[in-house]
Amino acid sequence: MIFRTITTAKLAALTAAAVSMTAVPATANECIAPSNPGGGWDFTCRTIGRILTELDLVDGNVQITNMPGGVGAVTFAMVASERADDAELIVATSTVGITQIAQGRYPAPLDTMRYLAMLGADVGVIAVDDESPIQTLAELNAAMVEDPTALVTAGSSGAGGWDHIRLLMVADEAGVEDLSAIRWVQFDGGTDAVTQMMGGQIDVVSTDLGEIAGFVESGDIRILAALSDDPIPAFPDIPTAISQGVDVTGYNWRGLYSGGDITDEEYASWVERLETLYNSEEWQQAATESGLVPIWRGGEEFEAFVREQADVMEQISRDIGVIE
Repeated sequence: MIFRTITTAKLAALTAAAVSMTAVPATANECIAPSNPGGGWDFTCRTIGRILTELDLVDGNVQITNMPGGVGAVTFAMVASERADDAELIVATSTVGITQIAQGRYPAPLDTMRYLAMLGADVGVIAVDDESPIQTLAELNAAMVEDPTALVTAGSSGAGGWDHIRLLMVADEAGVEDLSAIRWVQFDGGTDAVTQMMGGQIDVVSTDLGEIAGFVESGDIRILAALSDDPIPAFPDIPTAISQGVDVTGYNWRGLYSGGDITDEEYASWVERLETLYNSEEWQQAATESGLVPIWRGGEEFEAFVREQADVMEQISRDIGVIE
């Protein structure tokens, strides 16, 4: 059986004490989202950038740059080689990015960057088009068991990435014997995957709810299951996989990193301001409304958490045969 992912209980334990450091004023003017507009990394940058400005935590507006490619690898390589000491730059990351690093898919190791903070966790979902004949998770599972090659599935990570792993966890729990037979297509964002699904090219999407919440609200897609322990407060009518007898959860935390050569003082400045942002009414409301579970972990504690997560993702990847 596949090694299971992180539970809400674990996530709750991540709420940490504040990092107490002497900080200097931050003037970070840019947040890079390593994806196309509309995805989870894009949401992270745009929402955090806006609130940083609203709370006067930075000077002026924060420029948002979209830099898709390699599920974050292109941005990672650019920061490492060109902007490692740029204290005005922050970059969105998540479980998806750390999974890629754990599988050796990035051009440099984990400790090339400095990890600032996690501000929330997105919930994985399994979705179909609103006109799909598949009405329930049970029907999807039955179809995958009968013929794993019959459906084209997709998400915002490559084969063996976090979106793919979450779908395989559901398929494994359903009893699919040959997980490698399930067809998978990668897109640089859940929005792109859903758009293709609505056009008839894709049958099923596995991604984060926060990336595709607009499609849920418009009624263009049907969520078969939320991969969470409990119903999502912003979308309480979406059934969890657990409530349907499929014991799988799949959270995707959202956070930020900076270049590996910024100073300790600059690093501390970011952690302090991000914690202030996290505790603000503006962030709590924005996160909850988008389907995120607000969770704080910052500074050295977050650095340690990221390294632990990389180890967990490496083990999951080995369990499903993505890496040896």
